[in-house]
Amino acid sequence: MLALIGSYILSDPSTHLGSFFGNAIADWTGVLVTVIMTKHLYEKGSAESKQPRGKLPSPILEFLREHSLTVFLVATWFVWVAIFRRMDTNGRWGQVVGNIVSEWTQILGLVWMTKILIEVGSKESEATHLSETRSQPSGGAPKP
Repeated sequence: MLALIGSYILSDPSTHLGSFFGNAIADWTGVLVTVIMTKHLYEKGSAESKQPRGKLPSPILEFLREHSLTVFLVATWFVWVAIFRRMDTNGRWGQVVGNIVSEWTQILGLVWMTKILIEVGSKESEATHLSETRSQPSGGAPKP
């Protein structure tokens, strides 16, 4: 990331190479957030999230923990939007920050789609279905 930022600072953003460095900063920021935050934060209903232990005493704290990835992404998305609103959209860094806002929107969409959409026959969908079935009382129908 530091190499990309340094290369962008030293390049002319109106050239192909300069434009590449600007886009790469936004793309790799999104990749790093996806890899690091999905490793450390939890999203209820996502088969890819590691399961937290126990329950928290407060329903509000439990909700925040169950959706910590979404909370993080939405909160930081608002920060990026606020920064972007103060920038010249056609300026050197305005384009980069605009691309980062777009990256955050895509990541949030991916998180929500992986929770909601089910691919029939995938091992992730099977794991989610099994964990939901095990939490049901015997003979009970799965929760919608």
